[in-house]
Amino acid sequence: MNFIINILALGVPFSVALLLASLGEMVNQRAGIFNLGCEGIMAMGAFLGMLVPYSVSHGGPTPGIFNVLGLAAAGGAGALLGLFFGVVVVSFRAPQGIAGIGLQMFGVGTAGTLFRHFIGGTQSIPGIGSAPIPVLSAIPVVGPVFFSHNVLVYLTFLLVPAMWYVLFRTPWGLQVRAVGTYPRAADSIGIKVNQVRYEALAVGGALAGLAGAYLSLCQAKMFSDSIIAGRGFIAVALVYFGHWSPVRIMGGALLFSLAQSLQLAIQGQGINFPYEFAVMLPYILVIVVLAFSRTNRHMSPAELGKPFNREMRV
Repeated sequence: MNFIINILALGVPFSVALLLASLGEMVNQRAGIFNLGCEGIMAMGAFLGMLVPYSVSHGGPTPGIFNVLGLAAAGGAGALLGLFFGVVVVSFRAPQGIAGIGLQMFGVGTAGTLFRHFIGGTQSIPGIGSAPIPVLSAIPVVGPVFFSHNVLVYLTFLLVPAMWYVLFRTPWGLQVRAVGTYPRAADSIGIKVNQVRYEALAVGGALAGLAGAYLSLCQAKMFSDSIIAGRGFIAVALVYFGHWSPVRIMGGALLFSLAQSLQLAIQGQGINFPYEFAVMLPYILVIVVLAFSRTNRHMSPAELGKPFNREMRV
């Protein structure tokens, strides 16, 4: 029983970075933008999120305000990178897939270079500690799994219904869905298609930056070149798996993170199982799930990946 509780208790916080990045990518795709550069934005967010508190503490105790500033720097940098990506694919109408790969390489390379220049080597930071919720965290089974984590975990799961409300119950959410489904019709009623797409990219980039900062501030409490470990690409896959729905994306993020916590538990228990297969397990799971899941074309943004040119007649 303790073995299962440990897997569940690890799986919930492991899902946060994926969930944040996936929600950001969902906003991008709902607006018609396919952003493969999520991994690069997460890498920059991870570095900046760690750099701010490290610069103050140099590994010692850090006032909480500097952790917040690290999160703000990561989110701000992510938003700027999202806007930069928008210049390339929205204004210049470059192929989104190729531009996304370029952004991924730029973000990962820049983060690694800046890390070696400003820090030099692996350094740990206190980061953001857990904040168990009084009373609720003491409930058997449920408490350790859901109510014994850091503040960012709680806020991320609250973001799921908030994102659903924004997308489906607010004028801005309607505009985002409109420019991703039928931008020419949206333009005909006065919606500024490119402006909405820029706004969506800024929101998506900010969430990806926060996802990276979560890894360095809350999970690993350090930065390394491999800290993202493909999570940006997994986040893109989870958007398809979740059919562009915040709730379903949350389920996919939890499924992947539980597989990740299972492989760590297998290694921790000393079970006679090849280490390499245990590490591969979460990624194999994503491939299998995507292979057997059917994407409803009516649910996907019809103009996903297509640039908008109001002067071109169709």
